[in-house]
Amino acid sequence: MTHAFCLNEQQIAIQDAAQRFTADAITPHAARWDEEHHFPRDLMLAAGEMGFGAIYVSEESGGIGLGRLEAALVIEAMAYGCPTMSAFISIHNMAAWMIDRYASDAVKERHLPTLVTMESLASYCLTEPGSGSDAASLRTTARRDGDHYVLNGTKQFISGGGVNDVYLIMVRTGDPATKEGAGARGISCLLVEKGMEGLSFGAPEKKLGWNASPTAQVIMEDVRVPVANLLGAEGDGFKIAMAGIDGGRVNIGAASLGGAQRCLEEAIAYTKDRKQFGKAIADFQYTQFQLADMATELEAARLLLYTAASKITEGAGDKTSFAAMAKRFATDTGSSVVDRALQMFGGYGYLRDYPIERFWRDLRVHRILEGTNEVMRLIIARELLK
Repeated sequence: MTHAFCLNEQQIAIQDAAQRFTADAITPHAARWDEEHHFPRDLMLAAGEMGFGAIYVSEESGGIGLGRLEAALVIEAMAYGCPTMSAFISIHNMAAWMIDRYASDAVKERHLPTLVTMESLASYCLTEPGSGSDAASLRTTARRDGDHYVLNGTKQFISGGGVNDVYLIMVRTGDPATKEGAGARGISCLLVEKGMEGLSFGAPEKKLGWNASPTAQVIMEDVRVPVANLLGAEGDGFKIAMAGIDGGRVNIGAASLGGAQRCLEEAIAYTKDRKQFGKAIADFQYTQFQLADMATELEAARLLLYTAASKITEGAGDKTSFAAMAKRFATDTGSSVVDRALQMFGGYGYLRDYPIERFWRDLRVHRILEGTNEVMRLIIARELLK
């Protein structure tokens, strides 16, 4: 699973290391984690030892200081074994980078050492029960009280909710009675630590997929958070959230590509072995056409995604629209490839004895999270029409 795109020697070495890590530490266990709804904390520590907990955290802060293309290569490789764990590690990386980029030196010194090693884990908290795609309408409040903010509200669908140690929470510090305070400019980002009084978590969500990754509400009832835990300045929260999510969108697209690549390879092996009407189903022209289309679409999505990742690293002016294009195309393509692979397996594809149905379940949510694919189209269109 080595692909061109003019990868340099360092990038190829990183990709190879991630693929070996996946083959040893992820692929043999992924089905059991899914079946038992088990979150493998030991895997997080092993990933941290590889540097995969801080891929684009700066070297000055203890990370490995790589670019977004290198991160996409790692996430794609890990998703070949388990998209769920790959996506979880992606979200942790996004949050760790936000702390490195926007937090004070004191906050960085307190939290980054253990986030880098993945001894502690971080969540990104934007979505609320009443604000999904319309994220700027969030209602969680942070009222200033001396040297603290007092937080009240609920965050929804939070990966790592109740398990993770650090929560980057987008809150409304602006006056909701004013036009400016009620919109994106009234949003700030605060680091909240597990164990703070008034912080609690909902019951684990019962999901279609991502069974190995805990998901729960994050609930704040008069949680007192030091003003020092503010990332950036008051009113910077939405900008910070969007800066983080550009990379998150590329990473979730990469996770779709890795999972779909696995299913394509499983389908190739199965159709060579499975015989119907006296010959292998791989010998039927229809099967060949399907496999050819699946491979072509994956390569096209991969090239777009690698381009978007490179643009984020470069700080290109069109990085946000390219991240949206890559996320939309890679996640739609990934789901389509896995669905066609399942169809090739026939009834066996529907059974848990084979890995296809797990990838089908796990990749479906990629078209929803980090911004729905419908919202991705809006972002792209607005850039085209401005």
